[in-house]
Amino acid sequence: MGVVPLQDVSRLPAHFPVVTAGLVLINVLVFVVELWGGEPFVTRWSVIPADIVAGHNWITILTSMFMHGSWSHLLGNMVFFWAFGPEVEDLMGRSRYLIFYLLGGLAATLAQLAAGPTSTVPNLGASGAIAAVMGAFLVTYPRDSIRSLLMIFVFVRVAYIPAALLIGLWFLSQLLNLGAVARLPEQSGGVAYAAHVGGFIYGTVVTRLFLGRRGLPAPST
Repeated sequence: MGVVPLQDVSRLPAHFPVVTAGLVLINVLVFVVELWGGEPFVTRWSVIPADIVAGHNWITILTSMFMHGSWSHLLGNMVFFWAFGPEVEDLMGRSRYLIFYLLGGLAATLAQLAAGPTSTVPNLGASGAIAAVMGAFLVTYPRDSIRSLLMIFVFVRVAYIPAALLIGLWFLSQLLNLGAVARLPEQSGGVAYAAHVGGFIYGTVVTRLFLGRRGLPAPST
């Protein structure tokens, strides 16, 4: 069974999500450049934990969060981002939201480094920063209803799922998967679950700091 979040149906942003849309566009453009540059480009600009720990190529902490391993990787991340990002951007304001997002990517990378500091497997993707946005959404709009695609084998239907349930189950799955891969060899590659967990925890912890005087919104009814 799979769940794909599409849109918050409990509210609409008061302003067009310029930062979210811009970040989506940058991710798409960078992926096109990846296709052109091939494996050397990916290796050059992805995070390699052992290099970062040794004090090399720190710029890749930034560049890697705009890169993806495949079209499906890119599409999945951007769909999740568009489902949760606009409302968080609208609440925080564009400048705070952009800083929050970038720091979320940094927190996710640090978590992945802590999980495998000697790894030489390239790490890339926006999912850690997006996990931070999901953490922020959980803190701010836990009762909102999320229009989602619920996929069970070949059957697909639209479902309306409370944000707290959808995001909570997603985070639980990341924790379970992180525990599973921890028992595998470090060089096994795969999904960077530690980055997801780290980004999400960052988002839930620091969101209030990025709301300024606005504070948490009133619960939806």
